[in-house]
Amino acid sequence: MSNEWLHLDNQLCFAVYSTGHAFTRVYKPLLDALGLTYPQYLVMMILWEQDGQTVGDVGERLFLESSTLTPLLKRLEAAGFVERRRSLEDQRQVRLYLTEAGQALQTKAQSVPPCILSATGLDLPELAALKAEIIRLRASLAAAVERA
Repeated sequence: MSNEWLHLDNQLCFAVYSTGHAFTRVYKPLLDALGLTYPQYLVMMILWEQDGQTVGDVGERLFLESSTLTPLLKRLEAAGFVERRRSLEDQRQVRLYLTEAGQALQTKAQSVPPCILSATGLDLPELAALKAEIIRLRASLAAAVERA
């Protein structure tokens, strides 16, 4: 095996990692204007799709453990965007509900995706193809972890 395998610029994982950082830098001013961090924005998008989801469902969707998600949700609640309530059907579950302010934030957030699309320099078909490949890669990596 050649030493070239160990060159940083030859690593797919570094390309993905550094691209993640580039995304964060593009998102930051857009989300600062909304009063959200990127992980909070992800939670809000999930709730804008369907309000009243359980903390477990949100964590599963974001690939986050409850211990990581809980402080983030507390900050969203303190900001007045969400409310956490025990489920009436199962007291062990906590459900997340958008407040009026959280619902109103959706209108402001509609400007974010077009800005991100523009920043990528890709058109919609290219973006969709790239996203599909990244999702396929994520699934392959998850399967490798399961097999290990």
